[in-house]
Amino acid sequence: MLSGVVARVRAWALLLLALCSMAGCSGAGVFREYEYDEEMYLALDGSVTVNVTASVAVLIALRGMDLDPDPSARIDRDQTRALFEGRGARATVNLARRDLRRFVRARVRADSVEQLSQLAPFAWSTYRFERRGDVFQFRQVVGPPSGRSQDDLQWTGREMVRFRLHLPSEVVFHNSPSGTVLRGNILEWEQSLTDRLAGQPVEMAVDLEPESILSTTLWLFGSTIVAAAATLAFAVWWIARQGRGSGGAVPRS
Repeated sequence: MLSGVVARVRAWALLLLALCSMAGCSGAGVFREYEYDEEMYLALDGSVTVNVTASVAVLIALRGMDLDPDPSARIDRDQTRALFEGRGARATVNLARRDLRRFVRARVRADSVEQLSQLAPFAWSTYRFERRGDVFQFRQVVGPPSGRSQDDLQWTGREMVRFRLHLPSEVVFHNSPSGTVLRGNILEWEQSLTDRLAGQPVEMAVDLEPESILSTTLWLFGSTIVAAAATLAFAVWWIARQGRGSGGAVPRS
């Protein structure tokens, strides 16, 4: 019997491994890698942090950045950081390699999401974030690229682009094509690099609750503590009252 159980567990493990391998080979799910990946963390006060991970080649093709596409070329980190900075925006940049190609990882912090459109890497987008009635509305439209052609670079046609939003409060409306809100407050829009190079727009629309998830969580946590303390106080009072009541009784002989 034990050998049969072991055999079934091994079979399930092999099946799971095969499925993971298939997902990795197809570039889907958690194994998908993006040629351009823009990840935004938005706060209710309008401040924002944006992480961009992109190949040097695609930054040239989409954003026209003055970078050398040669994988063996030296990239000046300070000069690259300056490409992502501007008035009201600070950036840090790291360099990496994937599939023998150079990638740039930039983190940009801005005091207002609307300021991003004044920075060259994000100038292809228009942004709007404001309160309308009982909700906050976020709108972003990614327009056509403004890069330069690279005749010596051949795309495979399988490259993907992603825009990801980390939102500060509960989502009440969105137009993400997947229809799924990840982990309660994360949305994604994907596009093929072919469509992005052709200038097909990406339109992002989200309505949010006016209270942040953090403040709501803290309020619930505080309410739970107060309720627990009140329950404990009531229990102590009730036990003390019962003790006084029984202590006053005089036993009959």
